[in-house]
Amino acid sequence: MRATVVGGSGYIGGELVRLLRGHPEVELAYVTSDRYAGRPLRTAHPNFRGVNQTFVPAGEVGESDVVFLAVPHGASMKEIDHWATRAPRVIDLSADFRLHDDRLRARHYPGSAPDPEWLARFRTGIPELNRENLRDARHIAVAGCMANAAILALHPLAAAGLVAGTVLVDARTGSSGGGRVPDEGSHHPERSGALRMAKPHGHRHIAEIEQACGVGVHMSVTAVEAVRGVQVVCHVPLPGALPERDVWAVYRDAYRSEPFVRLVRERSALHRLPEPKLLSGTNFCDIGLTVTPGTEHLIVVSAIDNLVKGGAGNAVQCLNIAAGYPETTGLEFMGLHPL
Repeated sequence: MRATVVGGSGYIGGELVRLLRGHPEVELAYVTSDRYAGRPLRTAHPNFRGVNQTFVPAGEVGESDVVFLAVPHGASMKEIDHWATRAPRVIDLSADFRLHDDRLRARHYPGSAPDPEWLARFRTGIPELNRENLRDARHIAVAGCMANAAILALHPLAAAGLVAGTVLVDARTGSSGGGRVPDEGSHHPERSGALRMAKPHGHRHIAEIEQACGVGVHMSVTAVEAVRGVQVVCHVPLPGALPERDVWAVYRDAYRSEPFVRLVRERSALHRLPEPKLLSGTNFCDIGLTVTPGTEHLIVVSAIDNLVKGGAGNAVQCLNIAAGYPETTGLEFMGLHPL
């Protein structure tokens, strides 16, 4: 399968290149960047030293079998007609085609609406929830990083009717989540050593979580001193006091066959709950939980690498399902420790 990565100089684009170059069923045909056109991939991604491939301008991309759009919000919906002529399968990593609920879109993305006919063609790129709908899919919208972590943390409870009210999602994210182009908030002297609550309420990822889980969500986001990684801490009101073992049973039933969701139930305090650092470069989502004894308060902790399971890796996982490849193909990296 010949693949094109549009927006290959960004962090998500770089991870797509890394994963697709290691995929035994994929030939990486084109990697676009107007800024770095004609220059080798290592110009933007020094980990590709020794790779004999260059960036091409978007206008010089020929036909391939799949196009990955790793572009800013708004670009995919403007250019989808063009990219659909370049490949029969399009996998979008922006927010443009994620929301099918008009009410949520109007609230969180005002003034931004894709063509309804195109929106109807896109299937939600969360394999653990939509695997059957992704088989043979031609157009896939991959979930956002913090949204994906929160959805995987909450969906089993919501599906079991165990969410008794609004959920508080407290998310912590590394600097790579802000993308490659720096701003004042991502400038090292301003960010280093800080625990900055970048978004105390109203984060756009709320829309994806509510759409997928069908529960009300409050969400706060804090920028932490890390490059990769997302950790979400979900405070969930239960309908009654439940033993922790009963809650674990819900998660085991939901994820027992999932290749990339791991339930963390360690006795060691050091690794008792999910830690994003251990997931760097991997496509895993680790989930742990704890119930305050005798109360209706549950805490679910979820961790991912925001650039992989929160982006490029999830996109490749979706491609594997859609194309009929083994789901874990090209995604077997287990991570490093210590790191």
